[in-house]
Amino acid sequence: MGISHYIKDIGRGARGARALGRAQAADLFGQVLDGQVTDLEVGAFCVAMRIKGETAEEMCGFLDAVHARIAAIPACAGGQPLIVLPSYNGARRLPVLTPLLALLLAREGLPVLVHGMRTEARRVITSDVLSALDIPALEAPEKIAPGSVAHIHTAALLPGLARLLAVREVIGLRNPGHSVAKLMNPCAGLALVVSSYTHPEYFDMLRATFTALGAHALLSRGLEGEVAADPRRSPRYDAFIAGTHHLLQEQQPGTADEVPGLPAEIDVATTAAYTRRVLAGNAPVPDALRQQVEHIVRMSHQITTQALS
Repeated sequence: MGISHYIKDIGRGARGARALGRAQAADLFGQVLDGQVTDLEVGAFCVAMRIKGETAEEMCGFLDAVHARIAAIPACAGGQPLIVLPSYNGARRLPVLTPLLALLLAREGLPVLVHGMRTEARRVITSDVLSALDIPALEAPEKIAPGSVAHIHTAALLPGLARLLAVREVIGLRNPGHSVAKLMNPCAGLALVVSSYTHPEYFDMLRATFTALGAHALLSRGLEGEVAADPRRSPRYDAFIAGTHHLLQEQQPGTADEVPGLPAEIDVATTAAYTRRVLAGNAPVPDALRQQVEHIVRMSHQITTQALS
């Protein structure tokens, strides 16, 4: 079938490009995920969307295509949502704290899934730290028990999405796959997706997407593209319960010069050792992460209550 007719619409530059409808976006993205298009078409799609930017309707269509194809994680029991932490950026200047966030949530009795893959060669990624903490990656989707953390490579959920994310290594630019990966629900049942954005101009599109999908999600500015809160700051938090938006907290001014106990090194071994110290009570939980955990726990309980009512 091909996607050249879609590329003609989205590839006319920042001013001339036309947005796709939800069904069109789902068809286009589905063909990309299924490997039905040429590498040249995939590259043209990625560059065109990078210039044009995604609309909420297009993002909903892309997610429709993903959710129709993904190898889903089984639903949790008792109406409890699976806490979903996408991790695709890793550490560049500060230690990657997504593993610590996941384990703090599990300590509260929540089932936690981290999914991701390496998209930038020189960064320290969450899956490597979790492996160093003796948490092996899942080879295939399986049910996740309350109070436990699992992590899985994107390719085990949806190989076509992993292929699309890998295009960044060739053309050097992010593409819609990166946004999709951070917004998707990989669970067959209830899930609370913890998502983040790095640029304020993305907020309106993300808000409209979560609203249109009727999603359960927590949205904030993350740390270097990761969903774990920046330990030096207190960000704005926006919650979505069945798509209904709630502002939980406004951003607080100021940036701390130092975070007690946080190491200067970002390598896997140092990050794993720091994570163990915090969990053992030998280093303080950063206030920003403690606050983030509290928001997620409250939202999880609210979702469970609604599911059982």
